[in-house]
Amino acid sequence: MGTKNDTSTTKYEIRALFEIDGVVEKPDIIGGLYGQLDGLLSENLDIRELQKTGRIGRINVELSSSKGKTKGKIIIPSSLQRMETAILAAAVETVDRVGPCSCKIKLEEIVDIRIKKRQSIVDRASEIIREWDQNVSPFSSSVSLEVEKPSKVSQIMNIGKEGFSAGQSFEKEKKIILVEGRADVVNLLKYGIDNTIAVDGTSISPKLVDLIKKKTVTAFLDGDRGGDLILKELLQVAHVEYVARAPKGKEVEDLNEKDTKKALGGAVSLEKAVFLTGVDKGLTVKEFNEKTKPQKKKKT
Repeated sequence: MGTKNDTSTTKYEIRALFEIDGVVEKPDIIGGLYGQLDGLLSENLDIRELQKTGRIGRINVELSSSKGKTKGKIIIPSSLQRMETAILAAAVETVDRVGPCSCKIKLEEIVDIRIKKRQSIVDRASEIIREWDQNVSPFSSSVSLEVEKPSKVSQIMNIGKEGFSAGQSFEKEKKIILVEGRADVVNLLKYGIDNTIAVDGTSISPKLVDLIKKKTVTAFLDGDRGGDLILKELLQVAHVEYVARAPKGKEVEDLNEKDTKKALGGAVSLEKAVFLTGVDKGLTVKEFNEKTKPQKKKKT
């Protein structure tokens, strides 16, 4: 039921959770929406007309049934303005029956699809820049750095059987810098920083944890979601004393000398480190730990 959704014009997604006292199927739920919303709002917000004109897309329903109840999520793509989308979301919450069964619908969130699109553009553009930088143009103003890069790569050591990428001073230095990847080690070597070691993967190996446990560790992380995820994993599997972050949206491997040294100079103690993205954006590690700490059950 409904027209094929043209995602190119979608601005928002209304996402609502439902619980129904009875076993129903997707067509029953969509039919319930049409039936109870018919004539409820102005003609401009009639749900059937909105679909005919493409201002809302195909209504998607995800559901599961158990013990005589049906639960799930309703997703309605919208190309309406914010106010109209909010009114439609509020109207959906008024639906209280699906066929003969009572129903409760509660708005979960309204997602701005354009934010996701913008982020995908930023991520892809960053990837294009990295790939572009790997190929030296004759007109590049940084030819000297590109010529220097192979010599810096040759200075990288491979530590342990796993071959973790590290600078030459890693083993002898008490204070070390933990970075995300080999390219970060290369970039820091260009600026004379060689007490480094890289995670070299999407997860932190127990072998790496053993290598750094007797060191004073500064984690130097990208200023993006990946950096936040590495920080959260470090909280669970390893101990670091300090955290430095690349500027928001930038990666350690792309920083120039000035920005690299500024970021390292701004390193803070672990508890004061701040998450830069997602639902935990703006939280310090201390606040994050308090938020996620299991709550003690009250004795009755």
